[in-house]
Amino acid sequence: MTTDAGTYDVAVVGLGPTGLTLAHLLGRRGLRTLVLEKEPEFYGNARAVYTDDEAMRVFQTAGVADDVHGDMDLDCPVQWVRSDGRVMVQFRPTQKPLGWPVVNFLYQPSLETKLEELLARYPHVEVRRGRELVGIRQDVDGVWVEHAASTGTSYGASASVVDQRSVRTDRARYLVGADGGRSLVRSWLGSEMTGTSFPERWLVVDLAAKKGVDAFGHKPYFDFVCDPVRPTVSCPQPGGRHRFEFALTPEDDKDHFESDATVRRLLSEHVDPDSVTVLRSLVYTFNALVADRWRDGRVLLAGDAAHMTPQFVGQGMNAGIRDADNLSWKLEAVLRHGADPAILDTYQSERAPHAKAMIDFSVFNKSLVSVKDPRAARARDAAMWAAVRTPGLGRYVRNMGMKPKPKYRKATYLGMPRRLRGVEGTLSPQPVVRTYDGRSVRLDDVTGTGWTVIGIGVDPRHVLGNDTTTWERVEASFLTLYGAGRRPQGPVGEKVRTDGVVDVEDTAGALTGWLRRAGARQGSLLVLRPDKFVFGIAEGSADALTATLVHHLGLDLPVTAGTTSTEVEAAW
Repeated sequence: MTTDAGTYDVAVVGLGPTGLTLAHLLGRRGLRTLVLEKEPEFYGNARAVYTDDEAMRVFQTAGVADDVHGDMDLDCPVQWVRSDGRVMVQFRPTQKPLGWPVVNFLYQPSLETKLEELLARYPHVEVRRGRELVGIRQDVDGVWVEHAASTGTSYGASASVVDQRSVRTDRARYLVGADGGRSLVRSWLGSEMTGTSFPERWLVVDLAAKKGVDAFGHKPYFDFVCDPVRPTVSCPQPGGRHRFEFALTPEDDKDHFESDATVRRLLSEHVDPDSVTVLRSLVYTFNALVADRWRDGRVLLAGDAAHMTPQFVGQGMNAGIRDADNLSWKLEAVLRHGADPAILDTYQSERAPHAKAMIDFSVFNKSLVSVKDPRAARARDAAMWAAVRTPGLGRYVRNMGMKPKPKYRKATYLGMPRRLRGVEGTLSPQPVVRTYDGRSVRLDDVTGTGWTVIGIGVDPRHVLGNDTTTWERVEASFLTLYGAGRRPQGPVGEKVRTDGVVDVEDTAGALTGWLRRAGARQGSLLVLRPDKFVFGIAEGSADALTATLVHHLGLDLPVTAGTTSTEVEAAW
């Protein structure tokens, strides 16, 4: 029996890290959200083990960063070592340009459990577990979402047995398939995955130290063990847990390597097998794939449903979190601010190149670690030794300069065109700033979850003039940024302090210095999108900035009278 039920702004299929993050971001933005998950409870095994500062900043926007960060292993060095343990390269970042540590190791079941528990704060976000998606039908106004009770579910299977008597139909204005690499939503869209499926196999072994035993005290860092005989990954995790991954040869038998005896033998080269409990041992292969279409009308893909990243730089989960950040504010713009749905096409044009670049980086690191020919391994070791000792190049390598930057390609992003050496389309820094009442806070906690218009030493509304109402239409916040010790005081200070604008001091000079290098001067405006990427910078007049917002979002608003159509076209 089919039952017509609720009406939602967004339906999300899948309750992994991507779906959980998206649900939080949509919930915080006030959108009524339905989340469907076929598994009645969490998988319970770790898959992702790492998150970076970019993803932590998204968690901050979602309002959960402080809740989840306390359960992570922070600032752990990452090393490429020889088989004898000698370090070739160590990645140990100490700066926090985005306001969070660059290296954060996690235990995925704890992260997912916490994120689901925190969704209870949003009465307008409804989570339904044990519900299998059985059909989607979209029209010009929305999507009909059919789902049923799931029975005999096997985690990760592309389909499971459903109880046809329990079929229910809900209505959503948009649907996002965050249902993993075997996505049913992607199949229904007919979107094809292109890329490479690697035949190389690895054995993953997840461990927990036995109670009262310090089993991993001598394995404090994340190691890529570049051993040509048996390339290995050694990964610490919080809560007395650890993961090892061992490369297999084409001749190695899967069942043999998953056996208790073989797992014990491999572990004995690194830890005392009697001091640990094996939580899981599994042989797997990996894929480097990207879907050709991430959107079909009102149905979109996110996370592994849109792209699959090899695990060698820990970016698969983080790529999905970036998707959720990019997509959530654009859905809000369409559903709450009246933006043209065409802006949803920029979701793929912005995210796909970065996701592909991260996949390529992961494949490169896999190739670096898993060299099995002894002569090629010696050549690799010599090249890495030379690289870290070459001025400039060594700093680049140690700071992981090869990692793709959070930066959108020219002409593919929603914002002002990038100037020469400009920062448009790049992720802005997040310094700790000082509020007027003397508190030190991260910048994003002041700006909020929406658009932000920042005046450098000036009330941004004074520069915007009549255009202020356009930015108020998209619920922008207004902020004045001062350098350390540069706040006006005395009678002058009383005149410049006005309601509706927050003023902060950049006490360490991180943001003001970055803006200065980008060519922004006193009196300029910096506009940040809700995902904290730079929309544009304006000096003197903000007319083109506002015109670009109206154009990109398709808002039914007049642009400033003094702005000609030629100037508007020139903005992009």
